[in-house]
Amino acid sequence: MPRLAGTDIPDNKPILYALQYIYGIGPKHAADILREAGIDGHVRAHTLSEDQLAQIAGILEANYVIEGALRRQVSQNVARLRDIRSYRGDRHRRGLPCRGQRTKTNARTRKGRKKTVAGKKSVKTMK
Repeated sequence: MPRLAGTDIPDNKPILYALQYIYGIGPKHAADILREAGIDGHVRAHTLSEDQLAQIAGILEANYVIEGALRRQVSQNVARLRDIRSYRGDRHRRGLPCRGQRTKTNARTRKGRKKTVAGKKSVKTMK
């Protein structure tokens, strides 16, 4: 399994898709990296030579914030929002959506599983 940027990438997939296993690299960045390196995107990752892998690694190192550094940067951004007590920081703290989505219904990804609350039992009167 080839190793790029500290991440194992799948060796049996085309390199265009294998690069997307690196945190911070999506379809557009993967295509840009391969265009800059002059490598066809349909070539399987295990067929690349060592110098081609080194070339891709060099491009990643020079131009992109990826993996651990990107995760750290994102978490620092969220921590800054929490520290300055902004609305978005408060939503992060409570585990609710931050970008204006409705929460009366949906929002299950952020809120987690439903917490069932015992409702009032209606008392039926007999005549």
